[in-house]
Amino acid sequence: MSSERAPSLRTGKARLDRETIIAAALELASAPGVTTISFRELGGHLGVDPTAVYRHFRSKDELMRALLDHLALLGIDEIEVPPEQWRERLRALGLATLRQFERYPAIGVEAVVLTTNGPGEHRAIELMLDGFTRAGLSGDDLVRHYALLAAHILSTASNIARARADRGEAAGGLWLDAPILVDPREYPLVAAHIPLLSEIRDEEIFLAGVDMILDSAERTAARHP
Repeated sequence: MSSERAPSLRTGKARLDRETIIAAALELASAPGVTTISFRELGGHLGVDPTAVYRHFRSKDELMRALLDHLALLGIDEIEVPPEQWRERLRALGLATLRQFERYPAIGVEAVVLTTNGPGEHRAIELMLDGFTRAGLSGDDLVRHYALLAAHILSTASNIARARADRGEAAGGLWLDAPILVDPREYPLVAAHIPLLSEIRDEEIFLAGVDMILDSAERTAARHP
Protein backbone atom coordinates (compact mmCIF):
# COMPACT_ATOMS: atom_id res chain seq x y z
CA MET A 1 0.00 0.00 0.00
CA SER A 2 1.35 3.42 -0.87
CA SER A 3 1.05 6.50 1.30
CA GLU A 4 -1.35 7.91 -1.31
CA ARG A 5 -4.20 5.72 -0.05
CA ALA A 6 -4.69 7.73 3.12
CA PRO A 7 -3.01 10.64 4.85
CA SER A 8 -0.16 9.34 6.96
CA LEU A 9 -0.56 9.47 10.73
CA ARG A 10 3.04 10.08 11.70
CA THR A 11 3.85 9.75 15.35
CA GLY A 12 7.25 11.42 15.34
CA LYS A 13 8.59 11.21 18.87
CA ALA A 14 5.15 10.75 20.37
CA ARG A 15 4.53 7.59 22.36
CA LEU A 16 3.06 4.78 20.29
CA ASP A 17 0.12 3.12 22.04
CA ARG A 18 -2.87 0.93 21.17
CA GLU A 19 -5.20 3.89 20.64
CA THR A 20 -2.80 5.51 18.15
CA ILE A 21 -2.42 2.24 16.27
CA ILE A 22 -6.19 1.72 16.12
CA ALA A 23 -6.69 5.26 14.81
CA ALA A 24 -4.08 4.67 12.10
CA ALA A 25 -5.63 1.34 11.13
CA LEU A 26 -9.03 3.02 10.79
CA GLU A 27 -7.48 5.63 8.49
CA LEU A 28 -6.03 2.90 6.32
CA ALA A 29 -9.22 0.84 6.29
CA SER A 30 -11.35 3.81 5.25
CA ALA A 31 -9.26 4.59 2.16
CA PRO A 32 -10.85 3.60 -1.20
CA GLY A 33 -9.81 0.20 -2.48
CA VAL A 34 -8.27 -1.04 0.77
CA THR A 35 -9.49 -4.55 1.57
CA THR A 36 -6.65 -5.78 3.82
CA ILE A 37 -4.35 -4.32 6.45
CA SER A 38 -0.84 -5.61 7.11
CA PHE A 39 1.59 -4.71 9.88
CA ARG A 40 4.05 -3.52 7.24
CA GLU A 41 1.50 -1.10 5.80
CA LEU A 42 0.42 0.00 9.25
CA GLY A 43 4.00 0.64 10.30
CA GLY A 44 4.59 2.68 7.16
CA HIS A 45 1.45 4.69 7.79
CA LEU A 46 2.58 5.43 11.34
CA GLY A 47 6.17 6.15 10.32
CA VAL A 48 7.56 3.37 12.54
CA ASP A 49 9.11 -0.03 12.04
CA PRO A 50 6.41 -2.75 11.89
CA THR A 51 8.00 -4.44 14.91
CA ALA A 52 6.86 -1.47 17.00
CA VAL A 53 3.25 -2.43 16.26
CA TYR A 54 3.93 -5.99 17.42
CA ARG A 55 4.84 -4.66 20.84
CA HIS A 56 1.20 -3.66 21.30
CA PHE A 57 -0.56 -6.36 19.22
CA ARG A 58 1.11 -9.75 19.17
CA SER A 59 -0.60 -10.87 15.96
CA LYS A 60 -2.82 -9.63 13.17
CA ASP A 61 -5.76 -11.51 14.72
CA GLU A 62 -5.28 -9.59 17.98
CA LEU A 63 -5.22 -6.31 16.07
CA MET A 64 -8.30 -7.18 14.03
CA ARG A 65 -10.18 -8.23 17.16
CA ALA A 66 -9.47 -4.84 18.70
CA LEU A 67 -10.58 -3.07 15.52
CA LEU A 68 -13.77 -5.12 15.23
CA ASP A 69 -14.62 -4.39 18.83
CA HIS A 70 -14.03 -0.69 18.19
CA LEU A 71 -16.45 -0.81 15.25
CA ALA A 72 -19.02 -2.54 17.45
CA LEU A 73 -18.81 0.32 19.95
CA LEU A 74 -19.08 2.93 17.19
CA GLY A 75 -22.15 1.19 15.77
CA ILE A 76 -23.92 0.90 19.11
CA ASP A 77 -23.23 4.56 19.85
CA GLU A 78 -25.13 5.45 16.64
CA ILE A 79 -28.34 3.78 17.85
CA GLU A 80 -30.91 6.28 19.11
CA VAL A 81 -33.91 3.93 19.41
CA PRO A 82 -34.95 3.38 23.07
CA PRO A 83 -34.80 -0.18 24.48
CA GLU A 84 -38.61 -0.31 24.79
CA GLN A 85 -38.88 -0.32 20.99
CA TRP A 86 -37.08 -3.64 20.83
CA ARG A 87 -37.81 -4.48 17.19
CA GLU A 88 -36.73 -1.10 15.82
CA ARG A 89 -33.68 -1.15 18.11
CA LEU A 90 -32.48 -4.52 16.83
CA ARG A 91 -33.07 -3.40 13.26
CA ALA A 92 -31.04 -0.26 14.00
CA LEU A 93 -28.21 -2.42 15.32
CA GLY A 94 -28.16 -4.32 12.04
CA LEU A 95 -28.03 -1.16 9.96
CA ALA A 96 -25.38 0.44 12.19
CA THR A 97 -23.19 -2.65 11.83
CA LEU A 98 -23.60 -2.63 8.06
CA ARG A 99 -22.66 1.06 7.90
CA GLN A 100 -19.49 0.52 9.94
CA PHE A 101 -18.45 -2.42 7.77
CA GLU A 102 -19.10 -0.33 4.66
CA ARG A 103 -16.79 2.38 6.00
CA TYR A 104 -14.08 -0.11 6.95
CA PRO A 105 -14.45 -3.23 4.76
CA ALA A 106 -10.91 -4.41 5.49
CA ILE A 107 -11.98 -4.73 9.13
CA GLY A 108 -15.57 -5.88 8.60
CA VAL A 109 -14.50 -8.87 6.52
CA GLU A 110 -12.86 -10.36 9.62
CA ALA A 111 -16.21 -10.57 11.41
CA VAL A 112 -16.96 -13.91 9.77
CA VAL A 113 -13.96 -15.60 11.40
CA LEU A 114 -13.17 -13.68 14.60
CA THR A 115 -14.89 -12.97 17.88
CA THR A 116 -13.53 -10.13 20.00
CA ASN A 117 -14.63 -10.96 23.57
CA GLY A 118 -14.31 -7.23 24.20
CA PRO A 119 -16.65 -4.53 25.52
CA GLY A 120 -18.09 -3.76 22.07
CA GLU A 121 -19.05 -7.37 21.46
CA HIS A 122 -20.39 -7.74 24.99
CA ARG A 123 -22.56 -4.61 24.61
CA ALA A 124 -23.90 -5.90 21.29
CA ILE A 125 -24.77 -9.28 22.81
CA GLU A 126 -26.45 -7.60 25.79
CA LEU A 127 -28.44 -5.36 23.44
CA MET A 128 -29.68 -8.32 21.40
CA LEU A 129 -30.52 -10.43 24.44
CA ASP A 130 -32.35 -7.47 25.97
CA GLY A 131 -34.31 -6.93 22.76
CA PHE A 132 -35.43 -10.52 22.46
CA THR A 133 -36.24 -10.65 26.19
CA ARG A 134 -38.53 -7.65 25.70
CA ALA A 135 -40.07 -9.54 22.76
CA GLY A 136 -41.08 -12.23 25.24
CA LEU A 137 -38.40 -14.87 24.70
CA SER A 138 -36.44 -16.74 27.35
CA GLY A 139 -34.12 -19.72 27.71
CA ASP A 140 -33.22 -21.64 24.56
CA ASP A 141 -35.57 -19.56 22.38
CA LEU A 142 -33.86 -16.38 23.54
CA VAL A 143 -30.34 -17.65 22.90
CA ARG A 144 -31.16 -19.21 19.53
CA HIS A 145 -32.72 -16.02 18.20
CA TYR A 146 -29.75 -14.00 19.44
CA ALA A 147 -27.38 -16.39 17.64
CA LEU A 148 -29.44 -16.26 14.43
CA LEU A 149 -29.49 -12.48 14.40
CA ALA A 150 -25.81 -12.10 15.25
CA ALA A 151 -24.76 -14.59 12.58
CA HIS A 152 -26.93 -12.95 9.93
CA ILE A 153 -25.83 -9.40 10.74
CA LEU A 154 -22.11 -10.15 10.94
CA SER A 155 -21.80 -12.50 7.96
CA THR A 156 -24.12 -10.68 5.57
CA ALA A 157 -22.85 -7.19 6.43
CA SER A 158 -19.28 -8.40 6.05
CA ASN A 159 -19.95 -9.95 2.64
CA ILE A 160 -21.82 -6.88 1.39
CA ALA A 161 -19.07 -4.52 2.51
CA ARG A 162 -16.33 -6.64 0.95
CA ALA A 163 -18.20 -7.01 -2.34
CA ARG A 164 -18.83 -3.28 -2.57
CA ALA A 165 -15.20 -2.51 -1.81
CA ASP A 166 -14.04 -4.94 -4.48
CA ARG A 167 -16.40 -3.41 -7.04
CA GLY A 168 -15.91 0.18 -5.90
CA GLU A 169 -19.64 0.65 -5.32
CA ALA A 170 -21.46 2.98 -2.96
CA ALA A 171 -24.21 1.91 -0.58
CA GLY A 172 -27.33 0.34 -2.03
CA GLY A 173 -25.67 -1.85 -4.63
CA LEU A 174 -27.22 -4.71 -6.56
CA TRP A 175 -27.15 -8.16 -4.98
CA LEU A 176 -26.02 -9.76 -8.26
CA ASP A 177 -23.02 -8.02 -9.78
CA ALA A 178 -23.37 -9.30 -13.35
CA PRO A 179 -26.17 -10.02 -15.85
CA ILE A 180 -27.74 -13.47 -15.59
CA LEU A 181 -27.21 -15.40 -18.82
CA VAL A 182 -28.78 -18.87 -18.85
CA ASP A 183 -30.36 -21.28 -21.31
CA PRO A 184 -34.13 -21.09 -20.53
CA ARG A 185 -34.55 -24.74 -21.58
CA GLU A 186 -32.12 -25.85 -18.87
CA TYR A 187 -32.96 -23.24 -16.22
CA PRO A 188 -36.56 -22.20 -16.91
CA LEU A 189 -37.23 -20.71 -13.46
CA VAL A 190 -34.05 -18.65 -13.50
CA ALA A 191 -34.84 -17.33 -16.97
CA ALA A 192 -38.42 -16.48 -16.00
CA HIS A 193 -37.30 -14.43 -13.00
CA ILE A 194 -34.28 -12.61 -14.45
CA PRO A 195 -35.95 -9.15 -14.35
CA LEU A 196 -36.81 -9.51 -10.66
CA LEU A 197 -33.49 -11.14 -9.74
CA SER A 198 -31.62 -8.31 -11.44
CA GLU A 199 -33.39 -5.68 -9.33
CA ILE A 200 -32.55 -7.13 -5.90
CA ARG A 201 -30.59 -4.71 -3.73
CA ASP A 202 -28.15 -6.02 -1.16
CA GLU A 203 -29.43 -3.83 1.67
CA GLU A 204 -33.00 -4.98 1.01
CA ILE A 205 -31.90 -8.61 1.40
CA PHE A 206 -29.94 -7.75 4.52
CA LEU A 207 -32.94 -6.09 6.18
CA ALA A 208 -35.31 -8.81 4.97
CA GLY A 209 -33.18 -11.36 6.82
CA VAL A 210 -33.22 -9.24 9.98
CA ASP A 211 -37.01 -8.85 9.75
CA MET A 212 -37.54 -12.59 9.27
CA ILE A 213 -35.62 -13.32 12.46
CA LEU A 214 -37.59 -10.66 14.35
CA ASP A 215 -40.86 -12.07 12.97
CA SER A 216 -39.79 -15.51 14.20
CA ALA A 217 -39.16 -14.06 17.66
CA GLU A 218 -42.67 -12.62 17.77
CA ARG A 219 -44.25 -15.89 16.63
CA THR A 220 -42.25 -17.91 19.13
CA ALA A 221 -43.15 -15.58 21.99
CA ALA A 222 -46.82 -15.78 21.03
CA ARG A 223 -46.72 -19.59 21.33
CA HIS A 224 -45.32 -19.36 24.86
CA PRO A 225 -47.15 -16.48 26.57
